[in-house]
Amino acid sequence: MTIHRQAPERKRRIPRQARANETVALILEAAAQILEAGGLEAFTTNTVAERAGVSIGTLYQYFADKQAILFALGRQEVQSTLAELRRPEGHQTPEERVRYTVRAIINAFRGRMRVRKAVVQAILAQGTGIEAMTPVAAFIANYPRSLIPALTDEQVFVLSRALLGTIRAAVLEEQPFFRGRAFEDELVRLGASYLSSVIASTAGSTKG
Repeated sequence: MTIHRQAPERKRRIPRQARANETVALILEAAAQILEAGGLEAFTTNTVAERAGVSIGTLYQYFADKQAILFALGRQEVQSTLAELRRPEGHQTPEERVRYTVRAIINAFRGRMRVRKAVVQAILAQGTGIEAMTPVAAFIANYPRSLIPALTDEQVFVLSRALLGTIRAAVLEEQPFFRGRAFEDELVRLGASYLSSVIASTAGSTKG
């Protein structure tokens, strides 16, 4: 009897060694440089491989296509932003905490607006925007209880979507004020006012 063995499924290589991680980092940085300089029109796997100094075959060992590169850029930036958010300095008022959060999100992608827009467009096109919001929403949900009372799921949803949705709209519309202090102040006003209302409501319920 002939036994037919199923060929093992080929999987994208998962970077496990320092050299592999370095290669992935080179590819992502090359992609960011190309996007910032020429936008999506100049963004192809061939141009990325050339800029990174790797063969196209090597690039495909880690990324299936250019969409995968965009998603990886997005994941990298979410992780970097969350790492920054986990390092608040000293005691903070609710307003200071919101400003810290807003500033970290605005400063993501190191000011590279074309890169950020391309990543946001790719995420929205695939209908996976919720994945980008989840880590930030989780961070907001875990604001220190000594600072802000426990937020309900509904309150976390409203606050995270209000802040991130406004920032996303400003990115997609290429608003010139995006990195200005006035825009930051308005986002802080939005978030801090909402938290103040939640705190006041919680205090009132406790007294009652």
